[in-house]
Amino acid sequence: MLSGSTKFKQLRHFAACGGLALALAGCAAAPLRTGGSEAAPAQPLARLAVVTPDADHDLLAQLLAGEMALTRTDLPTAARHYGKAMVLSDDPRVAERAATLAIAVHDGATARRAIDRWQALGAGPAALAQARAQLALDEGDTAEARRQLEKLVGSGDKDAWRQFGRVLVGARDPAQAAQLLEALATPQRLPPDPQAWLAMSELGDKLGRHAYAVRIAEAAMQRFQSAETYTWAAQVKFRAGDRDGARALLKKALAKEPRNTRLRLAYASMLSQAGDYAAAAKLLDGGPQDADTYALRAALAAQAKDQKAIARLYRQLQQAPDEVRTRSAFLLGQLAEMQDRKDEALDWYGQVADDDEHAFDADLRSAVILHEQGKRADAHALLEQLQTAYLDQPTQLRHAYEADAELYMREQNYPAAENAFSRALQVVPDDPALLYGRGLAYAEAGKVDKAVGDLRRLLTLKPNDVDASNALGYTLADANRDLPEAERLIRVARAAKPDDPAIADSWGWLQYRLGHLDQAVQTLRGAWNARKDADVGVHLGEVLWKSGRQQDAQQVFDQVRRIDPHNASLQATLKRLKP
Repeated sequence: MLSGSTKFKQLRHFAACGGLALALAGCAAAPLRTGGSEAAPAQPLARLAVVTPDADHDLLAQLLAGEMALTRTDLPTAARHYGKAMVLSDDPRVAERAATLAIAVHDGATARRAIDRWQALGAGPAALAQARAQLALDEGDTAEARRQLEKLVGSGDKDAWRQFGRVLVGARDPAQAAQLLEALATPQRLPPDPQAWLAMSELGDKLGRHAYAVRIAEAAMQRFQSAETYTWAAQVKFRAGDRDGARALLKKALAKEPRNTRLRLAYASMLSQAGDYAAAAKLLDGGPQDADTYALRAALAAQAKDQKAIARLYRQLQQAPDEVRTRSAFLLGQLAEMQDRKDEALDWYGQVADDDEHAFDADLRSAVILHEQGKRADAHALLEQLQTAYLDQPTQLRHAYEADAELYMREQNYPAAENAFSRALQVVPDDPALLYGRGLAYAEAGKVDKAVGDLRRLLTLKPNDVDASNALGYTLADANRDLPEAERLIRVARAAKPDDPAIADSWGWLQYRLGHLDQAVQTLRGAWNARKDADVGVHLGEVLWKSGRQQDAQQVFDQVRRIDPHNASLQATLKRLKP
């Protein structure tokens, strides 16, 4: 049974016999307050007195107070009210709830009284043993817990082993639970039901008793020889690092149920984790298909950058049954994007249902595509709708603001980008990625002090962040200020990523600011040759120009213009060099 507050978050309302009817029955037996002496009534009806029990003896009041406390996840208060309610009620479910709540709040005395009351009202032996085992575990009494668990599994109840597992899962001390699991859930005791064997093996794995998990899994496999037992034994072997053994067992499982989609997915996932993507794809290509097989096939094709497989999969999925196609609308949009079919992608993303787990992502991708198609206003309008729709969901709201900011950065609309990053930071303060993005937006807008502030804050949060070190170092160098700090920061970044052209560009630009023109040219030319980035080319061209090599500089500027005809940095640099 789950521990803590989580198990009481959903209310279980009593049926008619356990709610108002029970309360009224309780009222009949409660002490009454009827007022003073009665005068002879003028009318017969005047002889009726209103029964008014005090709060402590009002069953309905106690039940309602207990349920209200549960809605607030206030377990101590709920336990107190149910502790009073069980004395007033003859319904065993009230006593059961009182016992469960008392154990949850570690009130052993009340829990014992509730269990005794529950027994008196007719609780079954298995349920009582389960409750007493939970109480014993909560109090650290291993011997009593074992005695009660032995009663439970020996009760003959059809759910005994499931209840046994619930008791151990909810134990406060995992080591104590693991000890009892190994002692009691042995091959000699377990019932002739493969589900029980697999459940105990999985529980052992969760409790850190991997050797036990393997032993039970292998015993289940040998005894039942079913596809399910082979599959679980394979998973246990795979986690232990025995990939060959795991694959052999999954082959046996598939031989028993060759059309079992879940098995094919498990085997394909294992193959892909081992790096055998081709074998995984081949396994999934044949046999029955559903939304999950299509999704994994698409992931494998994308990982292999196999455009033919992506196109083939897209055609197949378009012709799949309506149910599969509906569930796969987001995947179809992704496959269309991979083939640069942007209009089709938008259409598929538009078909993703509102209750689909990918609904938010579909709208986010739609905004990006609209922006790429030049429909900037539509893209930002869609993102504004998302910001309103997901106002109460911080994760999605943060991503909506961040996407908006990144699109504004592409447009070089830095004030709007700053605003979007700032709104995102109100949702997730001090988020490193958002601080980095806003710092870059400030830097591009020429707000150096604010850029430096964000990037320094980021380095306080993540002192070893290479990209932040490089960004702050470059920002300082570009502003021609705090050059010793800039040099230290960029050195750190270069040591971490010696072959990164962006960091080489920062170092070369720093050398230019320091007056080391030859070293600046050498470093910037290396970065330019490694990656024809427009901003790197602008830096190289300016340093060449300042070195007196105007013809070489002009050649570089011409290349930059071909790469990015509207590059703002190029236009500003040429205006400065050729006033």
